Amino acid sequence: MEPCTLLDYVLALLDHAGVAQGVLTHKESGAVFLTHPATTQHESNVYRPLLCAVLQGAKEVGTSTRTLTVQAGQSLIVSNALPVVSSITEATPELPYVALVFPLDLDLLRTLAASLPQSSTHRATDPFSICLAETDDDMKSALLRYFQQCKTEDTRHMLAPITAREIHARLLIGQHGGTLQKLVWHENTASRIFAATHEIRSDLANPLVVGELAGRVGMSSSAFFEQFKAVTGTSPLQYQKDLRLLHARNELQTTGSKISEIAYGVGYESPAQFSREYARKFGRSPRQDRVSETVQ
Repeated sequence: MEPCTLLDYVLALLDHAGVAQGVLTHKESGAVFLTHPATTQHESNVYRPLLCAVLQGAKEVGTSTRTLTVQAGQSLIVSNALPVVSSITEATPELPYVALVFPLDLDLLRTLAASLPQSSTHRATDPFSICLAETDDDMKSALLRYFQQCKTEDTRHMLAPITAREIHARLLIGQHGGTLQKLVWHENTASRIFAATHEIRSDLANPLVVGELAGRVGMSSSAFFEQFKAVTGTSPLQYQKDLRLLHARNELQTTGSKISEIAYGVGYESPAQFSREYARKFGRSPRQDRVSETVQ
């Protein structure tokens, strides 16, 4: 008998894959499922545009200026690539934390936004790139149908794209659709900040001159700084630094490159400065981080 709720379905997928703790990347759907049987310490990561639905337990997600608590039955909608700090705040072996991450297709959002009737447009009052919303029954139903349709090749190619389109449409016309609508419209503040973050991410080693970047996206330096912090929760220079350190940490954990090479590769002129800032952010030096990963 098929599981009848989204939570049941995700738990069944995790159980079938033998994942009792950690991450399951679901190749068929492109989604990611997460579970953990206990609360966790703060962890740094980069969130891409996505829908993260917490199905059981709770989690805190935030930047240096904003923190949101996501309970079971709620979702985060992330409209920009953001370096964040998160921790699981509610989880037990009997009722583990369970969540799903559904990546957003910005091109599809743009296509759908162009067809929105004027009466369906929302004015976003908060420019921050992370929104908290209730995961209503219609969205849960659409997500469940999408994952079920991804099971077989025929339905994955014929039906799943239709349901993915429905999920994106529901986000656009939902409670916090205004944030996504602003992102996909051209020549507005949200789209300009998005272009700026994309440029920073595309070449982390490139020195950042805030005034020059502001000019390239068509904004004054003062307006750019203010709006960048409102959208991302951090300053442009801190945004770049966080991304550099997160990228470096991934390199440390997945390659055998020398620490000095990794430091230079993300734009640091001094390995000593890199090590100091790395330890300040992650609580241990690059060398200690690499050793702990090897031990695990």
